[in-house]
Amino acid sequence: MSDLDIARKVSLKPITEIAQKIGVPTERLEPYGKYKAKLPLDLIDKDRTSKANLILVSAISPTPAGEGKTTMSIGLTEGLNRLGKKTTVVLREPSLGPVFGIKGGATGGGYSQVLPMEDINLHFTGDFAAIEKAHNLLSALIDNNIQSKTNSLNLDPRTISWRRVIDMNDRALRNVIVGLGGTGSGIPRETGFDITAASEIMAILCLAEDLIDLKRRLGNIFIGYTFDKRPIYARDIKAEGAMTALLKDAIQPNLVQTIEGNAAIIHGGPFANIAQGTNSVIATRMGLTLSDYVVTEAGFGFDLGAEKFFDIKCQSAGLSPKAVVLTTTIRALKYHGGAALDSLKTPNVEVLLKGIPNLEKHIENIKQFNVTPIIAINKFVSDSDEEIALIQETATKMGVHVAIANVWEKGGEGAVELATKVIEIAESGPNPFTPMYDWQSPVTEKIATIATRIYGAKHVDYSAQAKRDLKKIADLGLDHLAICIAKTQKSLSDNPKLLGRPKDFIITVRQIEIAAGAGFLVPITGNIMRMPGLPGHPASENIDIDENGVISGLF
Repeated sequence: MSDLDIARKVSLKPITEIAQKIGVPTERLEPYGKYKAKLPLDLIDKDRTSKANLILVSAISPTPAGEGKTTMSIGLTEGLNRLGKKTTVVLREPSLGPVFGIKGGATGGGYSQVLPMEDINLHFTGDFAAIEKAHNLLSALIDNNIQSKTNSLNLDPRTISWRRVIDMNDRALRNVIVGLGGTGSGIPRETGFDITAASEIMAILCLAEDLIDLKRRLGNIFIGYTFDKRPIYARDIKAEGAMTALLKDAIQPNLVQTIEGNAAIIHGGPFANIAQGTNSVIATRMGLTLSDYVVTEAGFGFDLGAEKFFDIKCQSAGLSPKAVVLTTTIRALKYHGGAALDSLKTPNVEVLLKGIPNLEKHIENIKQFNVTPIIAINKFVSDSDEEIALIQETATKMGVHVAIANVWEKGGEGAVELATKVIEIAESGPNPFTPMYDWQSPVTEKIATIATRIYGAKHVDYSAQAKRDLKKIADLGLDHLAICIAKTQKSLSDNPKLLGRPKDFIITVRQIEIAAGAGFLVPITGNIMRMPGLPGHPASENIDIDENGVISGLF
């Protein structure tokens, strides 16, 4: 059966029943129908959060074959609950770009899914729409201020860095000209669109402590300069109040359920290759308040989402995971070893051996943060005993735990071995993580630290534009911000064609965007785009709906 077929065979429990399971009274919920609800922020107890166990699920460098990180997160949650540990999975919300594009949905797969999967993968509770509206409100206010004769800040249109967003893969909108049509339609200028998952509003929502902190961060968004070189922020346009009002419901985390009837909190959705790639601080704290264990994931490979999880989210919010589960598939490692996509189901120990260095590098990276890694082999029927044994031998040589997890086919039952090892590590005592860099270090030093120690680069080059951006950052006094590198997810380098574990490569920073409200800088490397495009045959071609409103083709 397809993921959608499996999901439809599940008899969903009322969301009130799921809430009661984690100690939330019915009257505290804000229901969105029968099976979704918002959780009020005052449920969070920061004293309680420090006593719960936070487990991060990451992965090796992703491939077209897929690694199943979200599926692993959900399956591990089911397994921990089967072992008597009150556990909640905390995930990001799917973006419509991948849903209608090439990647598909983001609600897990097989018997490790969060439900209702159609709602979650489509509009859900409207959080993405609210973020998009808040972002584009600021865009409208900026252009209105340029046009205004009575309320002008004397903004220089040539310096405005704030673009618009839409939650869709639409390459035609990457670069546009606005203000055409005469004097009544504004001042013509170049701008463009990013995808909503890359919006600074998304990043801010996911790092905000509460509603007041959200408004403060929104006010700190850097817009551009006046003609006399004075920096302008969103607070100067008096935008932060209205923007926060649009986000008053979106800041509340969403409660849904897993296939096995356990709690799942889903909130925020920044991509990891162009943003910080983790769910909200608020959602994580909510889970830690209401559970003994929280399983969360960070987007793409450990070099992207997990590095940002530690260096941005954990440093900002004072979180410290007890362990990192590294999702690994034999077919992905064979791809990194040079195998063609159509041959990945054929057992091949020799080519697997060539792909093992990618796994080894990610394990080394986890250890650099002083956190215990666990290799989770996401098992497929095509995996041979010899191939599995090679992964186990690698784990033994590196002194790390390893477990086979068949979570797509068996759900929580297939994750019991992994869950047992997670409990053993989590309950062995405190083991606070070590950040990769100090936020107060020089910007180039922070970038070089990530590039050399996490990616394995030889050194970092900067374009002329990036060097100008470094000067602007210094002039604005924003050197102290964290670093959120935009980089291809397909390679440890900034070249998607360099698979496995490349060495002696150079990372090239094209430009550096300022996300002062979010609290980080975004060095953009290689050819990465903050507005993806659709493939030749997008997933939307397979999605349909019948006369009864039944959706098909979602995956």
